[in-house]
Parts: sequence; structure tokens; C-alpha cells
Amino acid sequence: MREQLTKSDVKKIEEEITHRKLVVRPEAIEAVKEARAQGDLSENFEYYAAKRYKNQNESRIRYLEKMLRTATIVSDQSRADEIGINNTVELYFEEDDEVETYRLVTSIRGNSMKGLISIESPLGKAIKGHKEGDRVHVQVNERAGYDVIVKKIIKTQDDSQDDIRSF
Repeated sequence: MREQLTKSDVKKIEEEITHRKLVVRPEAIEAVKEARAQGDLSENFEYYAAKRYKNQNESRIRYLEKMLRTATIVSDQSRADEIGINNTVELYFEEDDEVETYRLVTSIRGNSMKGLISIESPLGKAIKGHKEGDRVHVQVNERAGYDVIVKKIIKTQDDSQDDIRSF
């Protein structure tokens, strides 16, 4: 499945790729050279650790570049009165009689432990585009679902503090 990214996500991924190519890659290559110079490679843990770090960096670069090639760019703009990407919402969960706060984000930034809900998650799909006061049914799977009521929408446009390196 193609990742859905905002222009801001693309910019952050490009910055990470540049950082990995210009800073991390030369450091990793130098670490491999230094470890190799220490002698017998069959018992050189530092060499294998440096080599693994270098390979992980190269793998991450390839992963990010592929993500950018195959991504779908989505708009982070929504109407003033409806839920969109980067908006914070207060939801009332009827079954639990609790109000919880979430922020709707793209899938690469989703982290439910931090209250960041992906637009591709069942909850994110269900609430996107709804307005304050709407009762929304969230279908988790074929047999299970629950209802939430949108209590409050807080419009946020600045996602500059969000870190996408955790995906």
C-alpha cells in the first residue's frame, strides 16, 4: 500500500535522507575503516558492529527513497468546521464514558501511545471530515465497532515538532 504523505512529511523525509547521506554515511564508512585497521576481522566485534551500522543506514536511505517514489501526496487542509490532518480532536467514547484527545496525522507519524492517530486507522478513517457534535460509528472489523461523539476540534497547521524518524 502506498503511504499517504503531506508536503511537510515529504520535506522531513528529504531532510533525513540528506542528513543520512552527508553526515551518517561518511561517519559509518570511517568507523568501518578504523575497525578494519585493528587487525584480525574474524574476532573483531567493532568491525561487525560498524559494518552493521553502515548497512542499517544504507537500508534506511533506500526505504525512505522508495517511500517518496511511491507515496501519494495528501492535502493537510480541511474546512474550518471539520476534522482534517494535523487537527486535534476531543472524542467522547460512549461505552467507556470517557473523553480522550487525539491528533489526526499521516500513517508514518501515527503513534497511539502519544495520542497521534493515523488517517488510515479505523478511528482516523471514521472521524476525518466530521464536525463537532457528530456521532460517528467506528467499524474495527466485520463484527466489532463502537460509537464516538466529536466534542471539540482544535485546528493545528504546524507539524514542525512532529518526528517521523520513529517509523
